Amino acid sequence: MAKAIHTMIRVLDEARSVQFYQTAFGLDVAERFEFDDFTLVYLRDADSGFEIELTVNHGRTDPYAMGDGYGHIAFVVDDLEGEHARFEAAGLSPNKIVAFNREGELMAKFFFVQDPDGYKIEVLQKHGRYV
Repeated sequence: MAKAIHTMIRVLDEARSVQFYQTAFGLDVAERFEFDDFTLVYLRDADSGFEIELTVNHGRTDPYAMGDGYGHIAFVVDDLEGEHARFEAAGLSPNKIVAFNREGELMAKFFFVQDPDGYKIEVLQKHGRYV
């Protein structure tokens, strides 16, 4: 059986991206590997083995194009309103909280935020299939 282990995104500024993911989601650097042309930084939290791999291509100054294929990554939290307030206080500029209903029942409650490189991140309230 396959197990998801990481997702990779390309970022321009390692320190800025690491700070964002630490502040927003409590992710810490698990490992860091520097190569001649690029650096790989693996971020994870204490509860999950899943990682975000930041790839920093040395010398790159132009922002990456998101294209029309990338959607988002999602995190689930116990207290959505509390996290939203914390994001606002930290200056992370979260979008407003949205409730998504299906057949008259709450399916999901969430907000989006963007990281320093423009990647969209969904923050969901633990509920239903999102636990």
